[in-house]
Amino acid sequence: MALHPFTDPSFAIRWSEHTAEHAVPDLNAALARAQAAIDAIARADLATLSFATTFGALEQATEELDFAWDKLSHLQSVADSPAVREAYNALLSKVTVFHAKIELNPDLWLRLKTFAATPAAQALQGIEARLVADQLASFRLAGADLPAESRARLAAIEEELAQLTQRYSENVLDATNAWQCVVEAPARLAGLPAHAVAAALASAQRKGLGTADRPAWRFTLQAPSLEPVMTYAVDESLRRDMWLASMAIGAEGDRNNEPLVKRILALRREKASLLGKEHFADLVLERRMAKTGARALAFIEDLRRRAAPGFERECRELEAFKAEQTGEPAGPLKPWEVSFWAERLRKSRYAFDEEALRPYFPMDRVVAGMFEIVRRVMGLRVVEKPAGSFEAWHEEVRAYDMFDGGGRHLGAFYADWHPRESKRGGAWMGSLITGTPRPGGPRGPHLGYICGNMTPPAGGRPALLTHREVNTVFHEFGHLLHHLLSEVPVRSLAGTNVAWDFVELPSQIMENWTWEREGLDLFARHHETGEPIPQTLFEKLVAARRFRGAAAVMRQLQFGRMDLIMHMRSAEFLDGELEANVRAVIADCLIPTQPPMPTVVKRFNHLFSDPVGYAAGYYSYKWSEVLDADAFTRFQREGIFNAQTGADFVTHILSKGDSADPGDLYRAFMGRDPDLSALLIRSGLTAA
Repeated sequence: MALHPFTDPSFAIRWSEHTAEHAVPDLNAALARAQAAIDAIARADLATLSFATTFGALEQATEELDFAWDKLSHLQSVADSPAVREAYNALLSKVTVFHAKIELNPDLWLRLKTFAATPAAQALQGIEARLVADQLASFRLAGADLPAESRARLAAIEEELAQLTQRYSENVLDATNAWQCVVEAPARLAGLPAHAVAAALASAQRKGLGTADRPAWRFTLQAPSLEPVMTYAVDESLRRDMWLASMAIGAEGDRNNEPLVKRILALRREKASLLGKEHFADLVLERRMAKTGARALAFIEDLRRRAAPGFERECRELEAFKAEQTGEPAGPLKPWEVSFWAERLRKSRYAFDEEALRPYFPMDRVVAGMFEIVRRVMGLRVVEKPAGSFEAWHEEVRAYDMFDGGGRHLGAFYADWHPRESKRGGAWMGSLITGTPRPGGPRGPHLGYICGNMTPPAGGRPALLTHREVNTVFHEFGHLLHHLLSEVPVRSLAGTNVAWDFVELPSQIMENWTWEREGLDLFARHHETGEPIPQTLFEKLVAARRFRGAAAVMRQLQFGRMDLIMHMRSAEFLDGELEANVRAVIADCLIPTQPPMPTVVKRFNHLFSDPVGYAAGYYSYKWSEVLDADAFTRFQREGIFNAQTGADFVTHILSKGDSADPGDLYRAFMGRDPDLSALLIRSGLTAA
């Protein structure tokens, strides 16, 4: 019997069978079946339409295709190879065009509108009414009411955007992987933490560099390699070389993303215009909490004004500190000096070295502690699957089952935490299966994954994380909880399928437990002695949390403002030098350096590696941070392990998906609208 792994609906995915050779035939077959399902809805008798034959059928029409495509897209992110990339790119246009044409299909749209106007549709309640309203809005926003010529142009725009954004992403990944720095002189390693030296040595050995008598150390542009160098390396030339290489990602030769960015902006602008919007930001945000680009930008500008005095002070303090330490005149730092001198200032001010915490955060204990926290707070039980009982895309991947307090199997997930050259950078969560109601029983289990590029084990030591990496682990697990705890019976409205300026609330609120003594004590133990974090070190961690807090806020606002202005005033960025034009609109958000620090516009995957992605939506991180800081005040009042508070968060937020307006969900949990005060206090922008 022929294998069709990508269309196999099995919950226990046999990843070893998901090879590139199967991708194209499987996806083509799934596309044909999905198209047949859409055609059947579009031919339905107008006189006998029902919810089941219209909106219900549409909800199910693409389920097989979406699952197959999600698996291939996932493999392209975590196990990239020439064959996988070729298959993915061969199918990308077909899948994109198929989805774009659904909402531009006039016969399908006629059936949906016709049923929506019937008394039966008007009588719908709950999730079915929500789905009808959601789909009607989605079709209208996609151009379903436009003339045929405009609909065809929209479909062509979507296809081209898919190709351009995939090329942008490939350029970033390939440029990252193409560069290395091989150090042969041990003196150049001065200042680097032991884990970074061990990781560089192991990296060199894997590449066949150096010998036992004359070792070499290999550094790359992946975050676990780059960040320790920029923060700790005494050798300025090493920092400069790595900084220059990182700034060149997406900016040079055949991998220069500038023309792609300009074309992407032009196409997004044209798309918005066809759909009657002034700009792409208004198009994207109409169905999010912010509603308009102007409101999102006003939010960013309000925070920027509040952060500006502290930001200017922090920049001057850092310049003065370097001058004091070196005897040189005070003035702008070099870009490759900022992290280095900021870390030295933090050590000087708080006697706090973030590396001192690393021995207390072995990856396995961090993960186990996180599971214990959600057991106490939300009544969840997470059980690791035994090795050999599941398949994955790489030997390092682990798998887990999650159960509620009554023993119900809520779902399962994979965890893939360490960097590889075949894996894209960053950290992310994704969903593979959304369990829907079973006949006569509860919903089926959900399936998802979390991925990251955390510090790997090296030199015979376990993977020891920084506190920032611990935050990232908790953050992505929060997204996963949003998926696994969903009780919404409609796939397109379940889990993380919510407004993007609401989706970060479940992830960001999880980070709060990593700053609480009670939370840390559940897992932070020295990997050799088993001792908890000393109280003095914990106090330094908390005291240093607000160190350069305004600069940290301004960095996020820089990205949010860049994003919104590029999509609200895109004409300004289509001609001339892209870097100069982008810098001009965010100059007052940038740390003054000499030479000036480039913007991230040519390597900003959040904005340009997906047809939409976080485009016009990067402000969501700060918007959601307002929500998470405020929502956590209830846990602080009632107890960070208070089971009733946790149950309420599950009931009103984590289980609800997009089944109701996010503002209503938030008010159900907090009893009021969000308050900005908690974020301002946490960021050090105002006194407690």
